[in-house]
This record gives sequence, structure tokens and C-alpha cells, in this order.
Amino acid sequence: MTQLKHIAICGNIGCGKTSLVEKLSKHYGWTPLYESVDKNPYLRDFYNDMTRWAFHLQIYFLNSRFRQVNEIRTNKKTTIQDRTIYEDAYIFAANLHASGHINERDYQSYLDIFNSMINFVPPPDLLIYLRSDIPKLVRQIQKRGRDFEYAMRLDYLKNLNEYYEKWISSYKLGRLLIINTNDLDFVERIDDFAFIVSRVDLELNSLFT
Repeated sequence: MTQLKHIAICGNIGCGKTSLVEKLSKHYGWTPLYESVDKNPYLRDFYNDMTRWAFHLQIYFLNSRFRQVNEIRTNKKTTIQDRTIYEDAYIFAANLHASGHINERDYQSYLDIFNSMINFVPPPDLLIYLRSDIPKLVRQIQKRGRDFEYAMRLDYLKNLNEYYEKWISSYKLGRLLIINTNDLDFVERIDDFAFIVSRVDLELNSLFT
């Protein structure tokens, strides 16, 4: 049997990725790999002035995610990752460029780096996309209480959602599981988490049959 190596959870800001990584890692005994938020030296500045700090932030995330990919490749255990390197380029950098926060020259430099990296990035065995509407995202963002996120504009979240849907609709790199989280609270409600586990189990069984 081929070893399960890499599960990744993707989705917009506030959709519950980190919480689900934590819960699934404990349930299955997988190694969790979280997004570098608290240690990110650009994130707070970015939300105060997106245009000035967008390129710096995206380069930081891209490098951080590429290091994670190498960590996953060398880890003999199964890893579950909070956000993927694809999202950095196809969602966040693309949106910031389209919104005028990253100029054309910097965006092309960013894409050159990403395209060089992506040749060395194997896709996850299973990608889990948490689909959430804007009201759900806003409630979750407010609930977790990161003060620097309060300045986030609703149209920024809306644009990100549109980029996510476009990317997911064309994703062909591996197995994909889409979970609509609008009516779920898998942190507080055991039945909701059990529902997600049942969906994940079906995908994992299909991978090895």
C-alpha cells in the first residue's frame, strides 16, 4: 500500500482551516503543519497598508510554504498542512495584483520565483477545500479576535472567495474534497466533526483501493 504522505486544507481567511488541521491531526495521528501567522513580520503592517507591504508579505509566505513542502517530503509521517503554496500564488498574489496592491513588475518577479519553485512541489494526496460564505467568514474572524484583521475590507474577502472558486473549479492535481462549512461548527459540535471525518474517510479509502 502506498503511504499517505500529505493532506492539505485550503480556504479563505476565517473558514476554519487551522482548527480543522488541529482536530484532524489529533483524530488520525497526523503531523500538523500550521501557517506562519504569529511569527510573520509583515502581516500587521500589511493590513494597515496593503500596497506598501503586499509584495513583501507574499514573498515571505511563498518562502515559508516552500520550506514546509520540503519538510513534508522529508518527514516519514503523514502531514496535514494549513494552506498550500498554490493559494499563495493563485489566490492571494493574483488578487493583490488585480487590486493594484502589487505592481506588474513585482508580480512578474513573484511569478518567476513561484514557477521555479513549483517544479519541485508534489501536490497533496488529498486537498480539502472549506467553502464558506462571507457572513460566516466575518463571524469567524471576529470570534478569533486578531486585532490587525479588523481593518480587513469585505470586498477583499469577497474577491478572495471568487479567486478560490475559480481555482477550485479547475483543480486537477489530485484528489479534492469540498466541504461547505456555512452550517457546520466542527469545533463546538461533535456531530459536525464526525460528519467531516466520515467524508475524509471515504476519500482516504478511495485513495488506496
